[in-house]
Amino acid sequence: MSNIPENNDTVPKKKDFYGCRKLETYDWLADIPPAPGSSDNIVEVQFKNTRKGYYLNSLGLDLVKGDIVAVESNPGHDIGEVTLTGPLVKLQMRKLGTKKEIEIKRVYRKAKESDLQKWYDAKALEHSTMLQARKIAEDLNLNMKIGDVEYQGDGAKAIFYYIADDRVDFRQLIKVLAETFKVRIEMKQIGARQEAGRIGGIGPCGRQLCCSSWMTNFVSVSTSAARYQDISLNPQKLAGQCAKLKCCINYEVDAYVEGAKRMPSKEVVLQTQEGDYFHLKTDIFKGEITYSTNKETPENLVTVHVSRAFEVIAMNKRGNKPETLNNRQTVKEEKKEFKDVVGQDSVTRFDKTSRKSKNKNRNRNAGNRQGGGNKNKK
Repeated sequence: MSNIPENNDTVPKKKDFYGCRKLETYDWLADIPPAPGSSDNIVEVQFKNTRKGYYLNSLGLDLVKGDIVAVESNPGHDIGEVTLTGPLVKLQMRKLGTKKEIEIKRVYRKAKESDLQKWYDAKALEHSTMLQARKIAEDLNLNMKIGDVEYQGDGAKAIFYYIADDRVDFRQLIKVLAETFKVRIEMKQIGARQEAGRIGGIGPCGRQLCCSSWMTNFVSVSTSAARYQDISLNPQKLAGQCAKLKCCINYEVDAYVEGAKRMPSKEVVLQTQEGDYFHLKTDIFKGEITYSTNKETPENLVTVHVSRAFEVIAMNKRGNKPETLNNRQTVKEEKKEFKDVVGQDSVTRFDKTSRKSKNKNRNRNAGNRQGGGNKNKK
């Protein structure tokens, strides 16, 4: 029985398999017709979430974004989705540093029903193959972890992505895997961040991991970036799901470095007639600095604006000391009692009204009874 959906009017999309597609490129020239005589015959084809390639449309097929195509591979053919066409493809190739001397492989055809059937069947084997390959690597006492498996579109080749701290001799592993799964084996080593990107997850910010949603290039992260931002150097808070430093630590570090240039040095001690003040912390975006009278522990904290800090530093250079570090005069505000003008603060205001009306009714009824008694006496 075929695993292809019954409705074949629309070609099945790869997002049915892979969910998030971080390598997708937005074609902002899609609405502009091609220039006369232009020959943009190279298309971008995406496979799994972390792999895409560029292929020559030598047959002149009418390809648009979203088409499932069969492309040249070694051996056999692979199945992927067209994600970009037109003049932007060459710009993407230049951006990624694709070498022109490398022979570009070809697009064979749009995927037929038989191609899609093989593709679906191959993808359905990936998870079980990964679990079985892990067991084989464990039996061979190899210090490695197989994190993912990707089958080629025709099922003739499988790519095993693995993680290892040291160099691994997996020649025997390749022989066992080839005998077990009857396919051509290719091994690719990835890092901890790449593994987290392939697995995915939710970060402490509540959003999808950056490495699994949009990041393609991983820049090294150091603890100095955390120091610039006055982030606590707690390994549990700084580490992401890959057990490495969070990539987002680098996002705002440039703004902090630029802002720190407009702040006085942390080593400068402010001298006043009350005593010396030592730097404790800095709020770069507010332009405020907090000083303490004790260099080791926070005591008698005073927060001043950066302009006041520079003013005190200039006075100290001239040999003068201000009376206090904070030049703001504290004005004691008289405590004003709240007066209920409208009466809306009391939740029993309606009860008071009803009590008054009841008292009026009682007085009225009492007056009526007294008046009636006098008439009878008359």
